[in-house]
Amino acid sequence: MTEAFTLLRPWWLLALPVLGLLAWRAAHRSAPLGDWVRAVEPHLMAALQARGAVRPGRRGGQWLLVAACTLLALGLAGPAVERRDTAGFRNLDATIVALDLSRSVAEGGRLGEARVLAQGLAEAAGTKAVALVAYAGDAYLAAPPTTDRDTLGTILFVLDGTTVPDRGSHPARALALARRTLAESAVVTGDVVLVTDGGGLDEAASREAAALASDGHRLHTILVPAGPALPPDAPRPDGAGLARLAALGGGAAGSLDAPAPVLAAVSESVARHLAEGGYAVLAWQDLGRFLAGLALVPVLLLFRRSA
Repeated sequence: MTEAFTLLRPWWLLALPVLGLLAWRAAHRSAPLGDWVRAVEPHLMAALQARGAVRPGRRGGQWLLVAACTLLALGLAGPAVERRDTAGFRNLDATIVALDLSRSVAEGGRLGEARVLAQGLAEAAGTKAVALVAYAGDAYLAAPPTTDRDTLGTILFVLDGTTVPDRGSHPARALALARRTLAESAVVTGDVVLVTDGGGLDEAASREAAALASDGHRLHTILVPAGPALPPDAPRPDGAGLARLAALGGGAAGSLDAPAPVLAAVSESVARHLAEGGYAVLAWQDLGRFLAGLALVPVLLLFRRSA
């Protein structure tokens, strides 16, 4: 499938093998009189045929019925093309990058790479609005949802360990701020990307991840591995905890060295993301009704008068 075509209800394709069996049965059924040859004694059937009282039915009727059911199944599968005005719904979709600026990340030696990745996430979001949350002991909205990537890049460039005055690492506060920002912006389906070493993960963070998922959003995580300058007393990176958090939030997990799964999720088109969130009618034009209507043609042929 391409970005311009999809199946809204692909599970209906499971009916095609059953229809294939029916077609096979129709092709291998040799008796034009169906089961009557087994229900009527041979000599009686021969007598009826001799009197002209037996008229074999049309064997093509089974094929017409199979064709009608096939068109109906394909129509119910929901083949759809992306609407041309999908870009008008981009305000319903947004991405929020929550960047950890705690001491373990800011002084660990890989903050520059984390900033570059955050900029890459903004670029991957395409036409969607992107917001930036900076957090450590508390969380702050560094940039509200915007499509101006240059402004985001400027803000990301100046973020460092002194940006957030509150010491510590509380990702739950960053997730709560992201969820509140999505609600205030009336975003229907959003992506939240947590870029962190996993410090401070607790039950509150898990609750926020579950709340994001229940609101129709997705939480992705990017692990910032330990850098060469990681302070000796700093907590070790928790990749397993971040993977569990992403699973709880219905998103993907990655790392600075392998961010592809998260970049792919964030770069999904507005149409595909809205469809996943239950708003397919806004993003896709369902062509299934026309296929289902075509099923009436073979059905009408079944009512042809015979000579």
